[in-house]
Amino acid sequence: MNRCLPVRPLLTCAGCLVSAMLLVHPLANAQSGYPASASTAVRDFPANALRATLVVTATPNLLIDGKPGRLSPGARIFSAKRMQVLSASLTGQKLLVNLVRDPQGLVHEVWILTEAEARLPHTLATPFPYSP
Repeated sequence: MNRCLPVRPLLTCAGCLVSAMLLVHPLANAQSGYPASASTAVRDFPANALRATLVVTATPNLLIDGKPGRLSPGARIFSAKRMQVLSASLTGQKLLVNLVRDPQGLVHEVWILTEAEARLPHTLATPFPYSP
């Protein structure tokens, strides 16, 4: 009773799998919708996004245009390279951002702007009645 498969069919299957992955990989990148250079691209922001200067003082506390604010539980911060970053890694940095607040007034989504995005006109953050 032979329980082992011959080596040759396994190598053939592995070769087919690698070939299929190499063919699909360029197609997947072409359909991602991201331009070749993310640093020069301008992202689409929600209509209710506001422009502000943000400083993370101590997570979840922050300053929005010099006024105190807080991050919501589950808040997401996206870097200029379209990657999610942790708020603690931004402590003390003064950043130009677009942000969206949740219904309770907490900051829920933040996008750190590239130079190209910062040059575009946008609605400035208005004073919000929330204070921690």
